[in-house]
Amino acid sequence: MSAQPLDVDALLQDPETTIIVCCGAGGVGKTTTAASLGVRAAQRGRRVCVLTIDPARRLAQSLGLEELDNTPRPIADVGRDGGALFAMMLDMKRTFDEIVEQHADPGRAAQILDNPLYQSLSSSFAGTQEYMAMEKLGQLHRDAIGNGEWDLVIVDTPPSRSALDFLDAPARLGVFLDGRFIRILLAPARAGGKAYMKVFGGAFSLVTASLNKLLGAQLLSDLQTLVAGLDSVFGGFRERAERTYALLQDPGTAFLVVVAPETDALREASFFVERLQQDSMPLAGLVLNRVHTTEAPDVSAARAEGAAEDLDEAGDHALTAALLRLHAHTMRVRDRERHLLGRFTGAHPDIAVVTAPALPGDVHDVHGLEQVGAALAGSVSMLD
Repeated sequence: MSAQPLDVDALLQDPETTIIVCCGAGGVGKTTTAASLGVRAAQRGRRVCVLTIDPARRLAQSLGLEELDNTPRPIADVGRDGGALFAMMLDMKRTFDEIVEQHADPGRAAQILDNPLYQSLSSSFAGTQEYMAMEKLGQLHRDAIGNGEWDLVIVDTPPSRSALDFLDAPARLGVFLDGRFIRILLAPARAGGKAYMKVFGGAFSLVTASLNKLLGAQLLSDLQTLVAGLDSVFGGFRERAERTYALLQDPGTAFLVVVAPETDALREASFFVERLQQDSMPLAGLVLNRVHTTEAPDVSAARAEGAAEDLDEAGDHALTAALLRLHAHTMRVRDRERHLLGRFTGAHPDIAVVTAPALPGDVHDVHGLEQVGAALAGSVSMLD
């Protein structure tokens, strides 16, 4: 194999590494990988917070918790030599509420939080999850540096290409805030209300009349109130989101692309790699998850099947023949996975790779996460 191995323990134990972002398509074991890395880092003396943006509850289940919320929770009995593990799941509405409460005076904050359009925006508006992910990551990193709560944040992103949408959050927010529609809604407040209306009242009346017909008077009023209330809040958020974006480009951040040894997943991984390189994000490597391994790699599929046929002809040792055929199947799958990895590394020769074996069942407890972490740290099976 031409792929260079990724030293997982060196990455986790490097004190300069403060953020690890796990991204990848859905169904490749990304959440389990993030949790496993968190457990292993905590066992090596790091104070770790694992943040999942994926709304599924697999992280909580694998850590033995019934649920996670927007507040980091300590995981009992994990961590050595001063290390500790915390976990949380992004609650985008709660994070949005926190921003409003922190960056608006109490009266304005109450007005915003009670606005029916805000309640819808903060729960389901397109892009809100990505904006809030940037905000929460920035908060966690500020806590890490300022308060010593933890020294490593591991981010488990949503599945598929939307996992990288948070990289676009600052730019999208800027386009939204600078859009013509928002400027129209903000114009009276920014220009002093009466003075503005005295000069531009006729033109603005025509605009609002049209919007009234389109949206309805109450909806337009709610929208104007909300936009005016969020103006200063959003401005501060844009600055913080841009700082977090710069933080993601910092050498202290490491992106890991998690992938399964399948054609579509590896094609998706190529997209992630190219996008991260295009945006100058520090890519640490590829985690090839769920690979097939065998204790007898020198016994080829053809040889195993031939031996099974010989046993069939002898009319004896049916169980042994069945095991030989199972080994032959595993070898064919293994060879196919090695071929797919070879194609990927041929296209991306500079990407370091680490592998984790396919497991007989789902990982649902800390012990299972420890096993996955150990497998990642000792990965050599497909890189020989």
